[in-house]
Amino acid sequence: MANQHVDGLDKLVTFLAKRDGIDKLVKTFQYVGKLMHLYAQHRHPDVADRFKKLELASGIARKAFRSGRFLTGFNCLRKTTYPDWKVCGLAILANAGEMIYFFFDHITFFSRVGFLNPALAPRSCFYSAFGEGFGYIFAMMADSIFISRGLSEERRVRDKIRQLEREDPGNPSSTEMHKARARISQLRMDRVMRLCSIAACAADLIIAINDVEPNPFVSHPLTLGVSGLVSAWAGWYRLWPGV
Repeated sequence: MANQHVDGLDKLVTFLAKRDGIDKLVKTFQYVGKLMHLYAQHRHPDVADRFKKLELASGIARKAFRSGRFLTGFNCLRKTTYPDWKVCGLAILANAGEMIYFFFDHITFFSRVGFLNPALAPRSCFYSAFGEGFGYIFAMMADSIFISRGLSEERRVRDKIRQLEREDPGNPSSTEMHKARARISQLRMDRVMRLCSIAACAADLIIAINDVEPNPFVSHPLTLGVSGLVSAWAGWYRLWPGV
């Protein structure tokens, strides 16, 4: 029993058991709905209306799923150890933005469902989006620093591998060689995950700008739909079990 094979369904169940996993699934529904509404609104208005309802309902549902999420950023700051002051400073700013984002997102949710005064929704949505965009900028900066440092470390590890090959060409499977190659694999995976994080943050930043300072480009349904799916699918990849 201990060696049972874990298949795709097992991974999907594990993925959907996480709050973030459900969020990415419903986010996919939301932005597929937006894109399909754009596609069908002039061809099949009745179908377009259904997709618009899917988009709106998914957006409200995601806000409900995120209840209490503003505490995550605070807890992250409280528990995480950072390698230096630069990363620590960026993490503080990124998590502060996230806390503002989720706190006002809760107010937006209660306003839009009618529990609070609906007039609060536009202002709370603005503050939420501002905090979101603010946090994502610093999160991307922190990820960029880690990617740069990872590339530098990978070059050093490659130099070490070449040195080991010169010193002991007849033993390519030595313990040191295995450790060095494993470290390179680890650095590459970390880089992929951070690139996914940057892609998701950049896509969500576009969506946040639409709420803070709308313009014809960021406010176009195609821009928002594609950005939402990029963010959702980057999150799928990062959260998928076994990746």
